[in-house]
Amino acid sequence: MKIMSREQLSAVRESCKKALELQKKQVIICGGSGCVAGGSKLVYARMKELMEEKGLKVDVVLQHESHDESVGLKHSGCHGFCEMGPLMRIEPAGILYIKVKPEHCEQIIEKTILNDEVVDELIFHDEGKDFPRQEDIPFYKQQSRVVLEHCGNINAESVEEYIAIGGYSALEKALFEMEPQQIIDEVSESGLRGRGGAGFPAGKKWAQVGAHKEAPVKYIVCNGDEGDPGAFMDRAIMEGDPHRMIEGMIIAGIACGAEEGYIYVRAEYPLAVQRLKKAIEDDEKYGILGDDIFGSGKNFHLHINKGAGAFVCGEGSAMQASIEGKRGMPRTKPPRTVDKGLFDAPTALNNVETLANVPPIINKGAEWFKSIGSEGNSGTKVFALTGNIRHTGLVEVPMGTHLKDVVFGIGGGCSHGEFKAVQIGGPSGACLTKDHLELPLDFDATKKAGAIIGSGGLVVMGDDTCMVELARFFMHFIKNESCGKCTACRDGVPRILAILERIVSGDGKPEDLETLEELSEMVRICSLCGLGKTATNPVVSTLKNFRDEYEAHIIDKRCPAKQCNGMKHYSIVPELCRGCGRCKNNCPHGAITGTIKNPHVIDPEKCKRCGLCASLCAFKAIKEEF
Repeated sequence: MKIMSREQLSAVRESCKKALELQKKQVIICGGSGCVAGGSKLVYARMKELMEEKGLKVDVVLQHESHDESVGLKHSGCHGFCEMGPLMRIEPAGILYIKVKPEHCEQIIEKTILNDEVVDELIFHDEGKDFPRQEDIPFYKQQSRVVLEHCGNINAESVEEYIAIGGYSALEKALFEMEPQQIIDEVSESGLRGRGGAGFPAGKKWAQVGAHKEAPVKYIVCNGDEGDPGAFMDRAIMEGDPHRMIEGMIIAGIACGAEEGYIYVRAEYPLAVQRLKKAIEDDEKYGILGDDIFGSGKNFHLHINKGAGAFVCGEGSAMQASIEGKRGMPRTKPPRTVDKGLFDAPTALNNVETLANVPPIINKGAEWFKSIGSEGNSGTKVFALTGNIRHTGLVEVPMGTHLKDVVFGIGGGCSHGEFKAVQIGGPSGACLTKDHLELPLDFDATKKAGAIIGSGGLVVMGDDTCMVELARFFMHFIKNESCGKCTACRDGVPRILAILERIVSGDGKPEDLETLEELSEMVRICSLCGLGKTATNPVVSTLKNFRDEYEAHIIDKRCPAKQCNGMKHYSIVPELCRGCGRCKNNCPHGAITGTIKNPHVIDPEKCKRCGLCASLCAFKAIKEEF
C-alpha cells in the first residue's frame, strides 16, 4: 500500500500499533551480526518450529490488517550485551536470556511463554546476584539509550513495526509543520555534533549546504564505512534500526534542499547491506521514499554504495571519490564538501549515528536534546567496548560520562589483571591511562587530553599489554591503509613502523625515541587528510604516557609486559637436557651447539628468538625468559 497522504500515514500507524499491542507476548531474538555468528538463527528457527507444533499463533511479521491475538517472534538488531549472545528477551516481562541454544527452546516455551516462569539457568548472574530482567542488569541499568532505543526491541526488517512505534512521525512533522530553515535551526540549537569523530556541528553543515539556493542538485551522504578495529556502533544501528537512520537522511534532504542520498557502507557488513536494501524497498513501496512523499511535493531517492573496505574512504572527499567510481583518495580543501562534494555538487555528509539522532530531535525538540550530556556536547554517545573487559558490547551514555563509569561501572572492569589503559578513537586515537579515569568522554575534554572520541571504539587493556607493541600494531594498520598520496604519510609512516619493529625485536637504540617524536610531528603537520594528521597519535600518546616501557625495551632489552618475542631469552637447563640433538638439528640459525648425549648450549648472539627449539624439546629443557 502506497501512503499518498498524511491521513493515510496516521491510519497505517494506528492499525499497526493496535496489532502490536494485541500480541500477548513477544519473543525477541537478537539478530545482530555477533549473535547470528553465535547461532541465533538456529534458535529462531527452533522457536518457530516448536511454537507452531504447540498450536501457538506465531506472528513473524507484523501485519496491520490482522488483529488476532498472537505471540510475536522477531529477529531484532543488536541487544548490546554481545559476549552473552545469543540473546533472547521475552516481553512484556522484560526477561533476558543469555547464551541461548536451540536445545533450550522447548524449556523456554513451556516455562516462560506458557506459564510465565523464569528459566534460572539462562538468566544473567553476577557476584552472587540474579538478574532476570534486562533493565536491572548493571550493563544496561547505567546506560541512557537514545540512538539505540529501538535496537534489540523491534523487528529490524519491519517498516510496519517502525511506523507502529512512532517511526516517520518526525518526517511527517518536518514535511508539514516546519520550513527547511526551521529544521536547520532546530538541529543547530540542539547542539548535535557529528558522531564520526570530528564533532563538527551538524546544523552548521546543513546550513552551508542549504545556502546554495541556486544549485540544481544537492546530495545527502551517510558515512557507514566504520573502519576502526573493534568498532561496530554504526553497523549495529544499520542492522537493528535502519529506518531511524533513513528517516534522518530524508529530513536532512528536506532541510538542505537535496533530493538524492547515498549510504556508503562497507561490503564487509553484509547483514547491514541486506537490511538497508529491504528498508529502502519497503519505504519505496509505502511511498516514504520517492516522489511526492505523503503528498507533500517533496522528493527523496536513496541509493546504497558498497565500499571495498579501504580505511581512508572514511574521509569525506575520499568517500565521495569512491562513490563516483574513482580511486578513494582525499583531495585538498577548499573547496569544501558542503560547497563542492559528490559529483561536484553541494553535499551534506554525516555518519550513521549523527543521522539517527535527528528524528528524536525533531520530535522532542532542541531543549530536550540539550538536557542530555555536557555543556557544548549535547546528547549521548555510543561506544563499542572491547578488549580486556568483563562485559564487552555496545553501550550508550550521555556525553561527558566519566571514563571510569564506562570501564568499571558498565564494563565491570578488566576480565583479568589490572587496568592499564584504554585505546580510544581507533588507530587515529590515543591511549588514556589510570590518570584519565575521571576524564569526561566528550569531544572537548578528550581533545585536551590529546585524544579523540573518533567513531566510538574503546579498547580496554590490562597490565599484560605491551604499549610499544600496541603502537607497532596500529602503525602497521595505518601503513597498509594509507592511500599513498602524501609523501609525509606514504614515507613517514613506514619509517616509524620500521623503528618500532626494531625496538620490539630487541634492536632499539636510545636515539630512536627522539626520531619517533620528530617523524610523528612531521607526518602530523605535512599530511593532507585526517588519516595522516592523526596517524601517529598511538605513537605520540604511548611515548608520553609509557615512555618507561620504550626505555625498558631499548636500554634493558626487556618487555615489562612479557609480550614481545624479540625480548625473550632462551637457555638450556643442563640437568634436563638429554643431548638428543633435536633442537640443534632444527635450529634455522645454527645457534645451538653440543654433542649427542651431552647438554647443549644456545649462543645468545646467534639466537633469533624464534622459539622453535622450545616447542620441539620433549624434555622441557629449554627455558624461556623475558
